[in-house]
Amino acid sequence: MMTAILKQISILILPLLFAMTLHESAHAWVADKKGDPTARRLGRISLNPWVHVDLFGTIIIPILLFMVSGGSAMFGWAKPVPVNTRNLRRPKQDMAWVAAAGPGMNLFLALASGLLYRLMLFAGDHFYSAGMADSTRWFLVPVLLMLTFSIQFNLLLFFFNLIPIPPLDGGRVLAGMLPVRQASQFLRIEPYGMLLLLFFFYVDPLGVMPGLLGPLVDRFTGIISGDSIH
Repeated sequence: MMTAILKQISILILPLLFAMTLHESAHAWVADKKGDPTARRLGRISLNPWVHVDLFGTIIIPILLFMVSGGSAMFGWAKPVPVNTRNLRRPKQDMAWVAAAGPGMNLFLALASGLLYRLMLFAGDHFYSAGMADSTRWFLVPVLLMLTFSIQFNLLLFFFNLIPIPPLDGGRVLAGMLPVRQASQFLRIEPYGMLLLLFFFYVDPLGVMPGLLGPLVDRFTGIISGDSIH
């Protein structure tokens, strides 16, 4: 049992780190381009995952949840990117772009992973027809599993972060689209945003959020990978 879980973690860890690292780097990069150098000065425009890793939220909590659930659940977070809106040229609109950059990067990573997945399947078919299937299976199978998880996890981050509830990115994008007065009123729910999310995911008897996110991720995983199984 423990060996199987460790094998699963070894397949999941790289896509997870890439997804979180590039998500946060995208926020920092766009903030810098929009006039706020705060994140850049703190070294947050970086592909080094340890710059973005929160020991508790990125490593301890996800691994514990994964092991306790037998591999059926994982939840975590990275260090938030600091943004000083006073430095942005158009604070309201630019903050929406900064917020959208993270989910946008996750969508890009899902599409890139899907392309690699298709290329690896094509290579696997080539090796199989050449009678080399057994010699390459040790490499192809874990890579395909890793790419499948990368597609699924990045799609999950994309859809989840676009939920229009602050402090999620979708809440900030929506605030940037609303008139100033309505945006100010809307952002007042931010202190209660995480409680609302916990309700929708774990208390809501109708299961609205899980009922939407799961099928969305499965549907788009199948489209991106070209795998009719999903």
